Amino acid sequence: QVQLVESGGGLVQPGGSLRLSCVASGNIFSIHSMAWYRQAPGMQRELVASITSGEITDYADFVKGRFTISRENVKNKVSLQMNSLQSEDTAVYYCYLLGIESGTYPPPGEYWGQGIQVTVSS
Repeated sequence: QVQLVESGGGLVQPGGSLRLSCVASGNIFSIHSMAWYRQAPGMQRELVASITSGEITDYADFVKGRFTISRENVKNKVSLQMNSLQSEDTAVYYCYLLGIESGTYPPPGEYWGQGIQVTVSS
């Protein structure tokens, strides 16, 4: 069973920075990609950034130049460095994993973290 645990959320002032981290654990055979999504109240969940096992990244237009997604030395960890935060960035952020669980066959499965609150306010 695959589990994702997010950390690093909280309250920051406009213009500030925050770094989110996500650790995947469980019977993971292989990871195809990991990503961060977010959902603000009354809004649809949207993709923020993603990174593949080959280190290929993709960003939503509204975070380009401000956010950076990366994989740490330990391959089951992914981070999101968020700079120049704005009030519009306030949302629950979710870690996402696309991969293959040990003992299963393709297609890969999708797994979600429980979500972590990011609030940007003065």
